[in-house]
Amino acid sequence: MPKKIYDVIIVGGGVIGSATAYNLMIADNTLKVAVVEKDPTYTRASTTLSLSNARIQFSLKQNIQISQYAFEILDQFEDAMAVDGTRPGIALRREGNLFLFDHAGRQAAEKSLALQQSLGCQAEWWSPAKIRQRFPIYESSDFAGATFGPQDGHFDAHSVLMGYKAKAQSMGVQYINAEAVLLKCEHKRITGVKLGSGEILQSALVINCAGAWAAQVAQTAGVELPIVPVKRQVFVLDTEHKPKTPLPLTILPSGFYFRSETGGLLLLGKSMSEDPVGFDFTCDEDRFMEILWPELVEFAPVFEAARLVNGWAGLYAVNTLDGNAILGEWPELKGFFLANGFSGHGLQQAPAVGRYLAELITGQTPTLDLSIFQPQRIVTNQPLSEDGLV
Repeated sequence: MPKKIYDVIIVGGGVIGSATAYNLMIADNTLKVAVVEKDPTYTRASTTLSLSNARIQFSLKQNIQISQYAFEILDQFEDAMAVDGTRPGIALRREGNLFLFDHAGRQAAEKSLALQQSLGCQAEWWSPAKIRQRFPIYESSDFAGATFGPQDGHFDAHSVLMGYKAKAQSMGVQYINAEAVLLKCEHKRITGVKLGSGEILQSALVINCAGAWAAQVAQTAGVELPIVPVKRQVFVLDTEHKPKTPLPLTILPSGFYFRSETGGLLLLGKSMSEDPVGFDFTCDEDRFMEILWPELVEFAPVFEAARLVNGWAGLYAVNTLDGNAILGEWPELKGFFLANGFSGHGLQQAPAVGRYLAELITGQTPTLDLSIFQPQRIVTNQPLSEDGLV
């Protein structure tokens, strides 16, 4: 059997892997690139199970810049990803993100807001009175205020993923339906990937884009990553009260969040420290009844009359060191690149991450310096500091 040799092998064909594949071909269309994806239906992919949000409201400069670039890409995505006249419809809706803060969190929020504004972002401070004026159904008097990003919003994550994938394939990227069970290494260099079938794909460059499974993939090469799969649940609510205008993604200090969805529905969820770790996709309705619904009704009493119509669970690939991405070449294994640990932000960070990795691999000076996320900080246990991650 002839050897299958590639310039780059990407393990994981979700939005990060597909955006990276596309950007590699943009950087050098002579590259032979393979993407190994074990589930081409993406049934359990974090990409398709997410709330599909993008925002500039971060407290770390590089994360803000990543989001600024994401919106540049999303604004022209449908035209840029057209293949043979077929354009992906991503349904980008800039309905805003509203972060509420208690008095203890106000100072950090104002500091982050100043940073966002200094970078040219449209972001505003809202007093409790302004929150009430804009959204009278919110009980906002107990909060110190909120930051509002009017350009933040949501979109069709599946269409973005399929857009990147179709475009990458049209440019020559090969997608392989298989599981990567072992990273092959010799003399502290990556040499390829062994598939579940026993077949070996050879390459001196392998990128780990395996999402919630990233630590398992890395471990086959002896690389220990501080990444765990954490279950996050989203519930769909049909409320008797229908707001006249869409509600922005509204995030409370407790980690509870909700937003309007097409058809007069609400999507809601909550990130909690006790959320279960593991590959669990079951949906717990007790969580909705005992925790989420009471908090929603307390904050917006008009939603007391409602019916739960759906719910699902997906996984965050949580970086337990600092909640931020791990990007670049692992310092102890030549040719092994990481794009992992996004902790729920991978979808919106895919455009910038894909471009950055492609530039690193093809020897270009990165357009946006993301070296702050380099894997070396994992080896030396030096976490980044950032407030307000959800």
